[in-house]
Amino acid sequence: MDFIHALKISATGLTANRTKMNVIAENLANVETTRTQEGGPYKRKMVIFEENNIEDFSKTMDEVAKKSTGVKVSEVAFSQEDYTLVYNPSHPDANASGYVAMPNVNMLTEITDMIVARRAYDANASALSNTKSMILKALEIGK
Repeated sequence: MDFIHALKISATGLTANRTKMNVIAENLANVETTRTQEGGPYKRKMVIFEENNIEDFSKTMDEVAKKSTGVKVSEVAFSQEDYTLVYNPSHPDANASGYVAMPNVNMLTEITDMIVARRAYDANASALSNTKSMILKALEIGK
């Protein structure tokens, strides 16, 4: 694997994890949103990653490393979890029984996901920095 290829892989990881952190921030911002433009409470979004340009796993590691270009966000999917019903008859979105459908966003889950995404982002930034250092050292050898 060459240095430029390593830089590209780290850059795709940075981009994918930045997208994940943005979606998590949106989820946290809408934790109390009971009415959306689509109707009903806010639905939690989840980022799904996939390998980028990996064709056949049975190939040798060198062949795969040459074709790999990192990771990408394949989709941002809506969670299938049910909404939480909270009794609040004075809420404008309460049903006839006085229950309000609250978003299916769990703050603890979102903060945990954000910590994981941040650590992955930091790891990619560190790999990018280390690759840069190796490039500089390789250039010093040529002097």
